[in-house]
This record gives sequence, structure tokens and C-alpha cells, in this order.
Amino acid sequence: QVQLVESGGGLVQAGGSLRLSCAASGRAFNSYDVGWFRQAAGKEREFVAAIRWNSGRTYYADSVKGRFTISRDNAKNTVYLQMNSLKPEDTALYYCAVRFGPTLQAVNDYKDWGQGTQVTVSS
Repeated sequence: QVQLVESGGGLVQAGGSLRLSCAASGRAFNSYDVGWFRQAAGKEREFVAAIRWNSGRTYYADSVKGRFTISRDNAKNTVYLQMNSLKPEDTALYYCAVRFGPTLQAVNDYKDWGQGTQVTVSS
């Protein structure tokens, strides 16, 4: 099992930037693909971005492509989500998790969720 802790959320104006961190404990973390998801109030949790553990290949939801960048530092057991050009519709609780199932975008294919970090974008 991997323990994940998200941080870096906050209140920012539209057009601003934030960098989220997902810090992990557990030696096996670096052998997992990691995903970022978000859940806005009253909505389903949705995929944001993912990064492969071995190739470092990245994947993004269409809604964040070109604005968000996922990266990882295996030496620090940390995955980052750089968020630029933020919009009010990006407001949500952001979570990271490790993938155990067959797909990269399905919530049910991830486990060991962190507690989340709140991102609020004002207009």
C-alpha cells in the first residue's frame, strides 16, 4: 500500500497558476502510474492527468490539455501538477492516486487515494 498526501492548493484568480504536489511513502511508489483527479461540488470525480512510471509518458483530459503539466521526481517520491491559466471551472478538490487497473482514466482503476487539496479559482 502507498500513502499519498496532496498539497499546494489554494485560492487564486482566474489566469493564475498553482503547483500541486503528491508526496508518497512506500518504496513501491516509483513502479506505479500516478493520476490526478478532481471533484467539484455536486459532481462526479473526473480524470485530470496521468503519468507512466517507466516511460514518463503523460496523458491529459481535454479540458486541461495545454494548461496543466504532470511530472514526477522519483528520487523525491513526488508527482506534481503544474496548473497554468486557471479558470473558475477548475475549482475542485484535487486528488492523486496510483493505478492498479487496466485504464488510465477510470476512477475505479485507481487506489490509495490521498485526502485531496482544494483549488478555488475566482473570476
